[in-house]
Amino acid sequence: MAEAQNPIVVIPARMAASRLPGKPLAQIAGVPMIVQVLRRAQEADVGPVVVAAGDREILEAVEAAGGRAIMTDPDLPSGSDRIHQALERCDPERRHNVVVNLQGDLPTLDSAALRTVLVPLSDTSVDIATLCAEIKEEAERTNPNVVKIACLFEGPGRQAKALYFSRAPIPWDQGNTALPLYHHIGIYAYRRQALDRFVSLPPSPLEKREKLEQLRALEAGMRLGVACVDTIPLGVDTPADLERARQMLSART
Repeated sequence: MAEAQNPIVVIPARMAASRLPGKPLAQIAGVPMIVQVLRRAQEADVGPVVVAAGDREILEAVEAAGGRAIMTDPDLPSGSDRIHQALERCDPERRHNVVVNLQGDLPTLDSAALRTVLVPLSDTSVDIATLCAEIKEEAERTNPNVVKIACLFEGPGRQAKALYFSRAPIPWDQGNTALPLYHHIGIYAYRRQALDRFVSLPPSPLEKREKLEQLRALEAGMRLGVACVDTIPLGVDTPADLERARQMLSART
């Protein structure tokens, strides 16, 4: 019998960002972006929400908004390492057996996505769950900044096994753009023991070549399950993205 899920959502955030430094505190509809992401996670109502803060300013902003934040080592190499450290600090009793890793730059996220990312874990063979959406814009098929996922959705279900991730257009479409390609959405749900194992592994050859952390898990033989959703959340990486997020949330308000 599958163990009942007891999820926690952890949002890694730090001030250093090459394209948009300080973006967690960028104001969107009157509050810092990290607070908007915190609210989306709370709206999903899948479990408690904690921000893994790499900087004191982030912790203070979250606490001022009534949220919970845990300071993490600013020198940790990745968001996965930050959520692992925050989880060990806030839940040493290991009451939570599933952790959702939500990026701190998705302020317009549809909260339903956080519920959907848990669905593949109903299969006990899945170690890590993630999301994708079908690519609709032609330019995204060849854009290396859009990470593609090779998987096959058969029948009426919207779940599949992840076979590979790449910045290249995979699987090969043979020049037929009617064949679907899938945009990987970087939200993950880890079984607690899978996260423990993942952060203990060294960066893998394909991970370093593609600059995609999730390939470390595949190369180590871990199974990634994928759920397909209808919309791709806006990731805020540039000033133009930030302005678009402001417009979207101002309209929503």
